[in-house]
Amino acid sequence: MVPLVRMPEFLSSASPAPLTGLGEERDSPEGRHAIHKAGAVTQLLLLPGSDTHSPLAALVPLDAQTLGRIEALSRFWRSWQGRPAPPDTRMTSQQRRRFRLMMQAADGRSSGASYRDIAIALYGLSRVAADPWKTSALRDAVIGLVEGATALIAGGYLQILRHRRRA
Repeated sequence: MVPLVRMPEFLSSASPAPLTGLGEERDSPEGRHAIHKAGAVTQLLLLPGSDTHSPLAALVPLDAQTLGRIEALSRFWRSWQGRPAPPDTRMTSQQRRRFRLMMQAADGRSSGASYRDIAIALYGLSRVAADPWKTSALRDAVIGLVEGATALIAGGYLQILRHRRRA
């Protein structure tokens, strides 16, 4: 999320273009949330006192997540300017695939599906039927997906969105 504030008048002499490419906006106690959909998709938070028609500045807290926030800001700015945005490097394609499978498994489990039903939906009946279910590697995989999704839903998803930094 990129927090935006009204730009102080002394910071820029140029008149910046209004913020365009926004999807649905919603108000919250923190401010107005919006999704910028042009190019790279970015979640924005317009803090109180700012609006999309006035000059804006990004607020980047100086904390452990500063570098990740700067990368998100860079991707947003490039897509807002119509430039190609670099890919988001927080998750590999393998992690994205596993994340998608975890969410599908969690949806199935919350709808009352058994682990076997989830395995059939994810991997197909022929793969599930190929081995005895009680000793199947797919059974273990589905249980792991559901447990992983449960941890993500409980707040662990924030770890996925943070870059792993070397000390």
